[in-house]
Formats: sequence, C-alpha cells, structure tokens
Amino acid sequence: MEMLSKLSGWWAGQSAVDLMWLSVGITGQLLFSARWILQWLASEKTKKSIVPQTFWYLSFLGSLLVLAYGIYKAEPVIIAGQFGLIVYARNLFFIRRDRQMMAVPADPPAAA
Repeated sequence: MEMLSKLSGWWAGQSAVDLMWLSVGITGQLLFSARWILQWLASEKTKKSIVPQTFWYLSFLGSLLVLAYGIYKAEPVIIAGQFGLIVYARNLFFIRRDRQMMAVPADPPAAA
C-alpha cells in the first residue's frame, strides 16, 4: 500500500508538461518494444528468421521519441542509449534507395 501511496504522490507532483513528456517517452518505448513482436510474428508466418521493413520504422520512431524524452529529462544514459538511431536511419535509407532503384523503368529497346 505504501508503494501505491508513493506513486500517487509522485503523479500528483507532476506538471502537465512533465506528463506530456512522460507520454512521449512511454510511446517511444512501446514502439521500440513492438518491433520485436512484429519481427517474431513475421518470422513465424514465413517459418524463417526475417526482419520486415516495418521493424526499422518502429526502431527509428521509437528511438527518436525516447531520445527526445531523454533530452527533455537531461538523462545522459537515455540519450547515449539511442545511438542505434543512426543504424535505423541508415537501414531506412537503404530501403528507400532500393525502392527508388526498382521503380526506375529500364531504358526501352531501341527501334530497329
């Protein structure tokens, strides 16, 4: 019961801005965690280990939101933990580049 009392006291002491940023951080963490469920379900469906493109979008968005929360809270451990954002962005770059390359039509054959 004491823990519930402490939690209630903590909640009451938060400003609206703090609660908004808390929701940003929690949303980011949920997106980041959901990527593993997505990857697991996609692998089960194909019966082999795969990483769907959506995994990288969830990774990037989740990490970006957690980074924003970490910056707001001035938490160096949270900020440093989002280094993977660079990797996620790079993978999304490769996905976009590959899509663009596949969308470019080949040169039509020359008329004889």
